[in-house]
Amino acid sequence: MSTIDISTIGTRQSKWGEGPIWWKSHLLYVDIEGHQIVRLNPETGNEQTWDVGERVGTIVPKISGGFLYAGDSGIVDFDPLTGAKHTFADPEREKRATNRFNDGKCDPAGRFWAGTISLIKNTGDAALYMLDNDNQLQIKLPKVTNSNGICWSPDATVMYYIDTPLKKIQSFKYNIKTGGISQASVAVDTAALGYKDSPDGMTIDSTGMLWVAFCHGGCVVRFNPRTGAKLQHIDLPCVETTACAFGGAELDRLFVTTGIHKTLTEKDAGKVFVLDGIGAQGIPAFAYKG
Repeated sequence: MSTIDISTIGTRQSKWGEGPIWWKSHLLYVDIEGHQIVRLNPETGNEQTWDVGERVGTIVPKISGGFLYAGDSGIVDFDPLTGAKHTFADPEREKRATNRFNDGKCDPAGRFWAGTISLIKNTGDAALYMLDNDNQLQIKLPKVTNSNGICWSPDATVMYYIDTPLKKIQSFKYNIKTGGISQASVAVDTAALGYKDSPDGMTIDSTGMLWVAFCHGGCVVRFNPRTGAKLQHIDLPCVETTACAFGGAELDRLFVTTGIHKTLTEKDAGKVFVLDGIGAQGIPAFAYKG
């Protein structure tokens, strides 16, 4: 196996980086606690930021231009040119003091899936939602606690999903025409494989293998969802590894967002790391088609 090169890109140190997505030769990601959307050019290190005035859990591009993000005030249409915002849906308004939107992505049909987190760890008090192409919101999984990583198999027949406290990667049969999910099962039991820390953000490579960042664990791990086996473990010099995404011209670079630990002092905490030479290639990201 070739040597993996781990480095940082850019100068920005997020309070809590999350939600990376490769789009139009740039890495989009968010700083949840810094209330920022960031667009990073890995070739130049240039970072463009937008302060949205609230915690923002994830971001996706829109086919029509601009972004959708999910944050404190719900799912929001954001125009980066003017700063204009329009809220599409705010399904947990009554829980604003204890819940917020967290991770999410668009599915292969261009629907936006995003879930919430109970900040007071109230079991089953959050949910996973789907915003369809007609801007209508559906609840897809109720009784979630900390909605996190989500992705779809390269052939768009399986959805993988992480509710972090379960310490498992769930799989669902996925209907690309309707957005329906069924036949829930456990693809990977991370606790049974010896991981005590929290599975967080997730992406998938072109062979259908899952890459998961472990919050509090300082690592990214590659799993085979068909067998449940661990294939590869990569340590990073930062405890709070939060999410990962493939990018670069060949989609063969793995970008990892990080956060700043509450008590530890780490030189590169909060920066974006890039892993080169991992021997895998991702699949293109999807944008919202509504």
